[in-house]
Parts: sequence; C-alpha cells; structure tokens
Amino acid sequence: MGSVVEGYDIPVVNERAVRVAAGILFLAGAISITLAVIQHSAAPLRPFGVFFMLDMLVRVTVGDRWSPTLALGRLIVRRQQPNWVGAPQKEFAWWLGYGLALLSCAGMGLLGAPLEATLVLCGLCLTMLFLEAAFGICVGCALQRVLTTTPPQYCPGDSCRVSE
Repeated sequence: MGSVVEGYDIPVVNERAVRVAAGILFLAGAISITLAVIQHSAAPLRPFGVFFMLDMLVRVTVGDRWSPTLALGRLIVRRQQPNWVGAPQKEFAWWLGYGLALLSCAGMGLLGAPLEATLVLCGLCLTMLFLEAAFGICVGCALQRVLTTTPPQYCPGDSCRVSE
C-alpha cells in the first residue's frame, strides 16, 4: 500500500490523486443517488455501489496502484507536484469505505432493506467523499486517530501534528 518515497518514514500516497478519485466517486454517486430518489428505486445505486465497493477493495487488498479511480486521479494530476500523505491512515479510511459499501450493497440485495436506509448509507459515503474532495478532510483518517493506538503521520496540511 502506498509508495516508498525518500524522506518519509512510512509508505505514502499522493493526496492530490486521492482527492481527484474522491471527486470522481462523489460525482458518480451523486448522480446515482439523485436517480434513486427520483425513481424511488435502489436500481440506479446498485452499479455505483458495486463499483465503489470493488474500487475500495482493490485499494486495500491489491494496492492503490490498481484502483481505477486512483489511476485516473494520478493521470489527471501527473503534472502537479505530489502532496505526499501517510498511506496507513488512507488505508484505514478505505477499509471504512469498503465496509459502508458492503453494508449498502447487502442492504440493497440480500437484506432487502428499505430504500431510505440505503439512501442514508449512501448519503454518508457521499458526505465523506465530498469532504475529502472539496476540503481535503479525511473522516476515516480522523477516526483512525481516535480508534487506534498508532497515530497518523504525514496528514494533509499537517493536520495530525500534535501542538506542543
């Protein structure tokens, strides 16, 4: 997970590419959730949910290099200076995204959850994608700081630096 870059103690990922990927997923998700509300059906959410879930699964199992949205993100920002952030906290965030997508997909399929429950879960994912893409706020990274004993390193904008 991530890349080994000189000057960093842990593997890192390019935050610029991550934010572009989040924006791509947000746009696709916003279109899907809008269609689901208009049609009052989970059908438009299913393809997006499966794609989102598989994209997150690829990131955390095979590696972030193989994620379709991150590959597109890297292509889009290839001429910009990388903004390296710690890969471990991004991995935690992506596991969270995978878990929410798995729960949403299970709700739409096997569990037969009401549309409203699916919309709430998808809305939660979209909110986190929007915060990442628009403001560089990684909710999963913040949760990792609270829920694990390993403090995050190299956060966007030095947001994980402990003030003395």
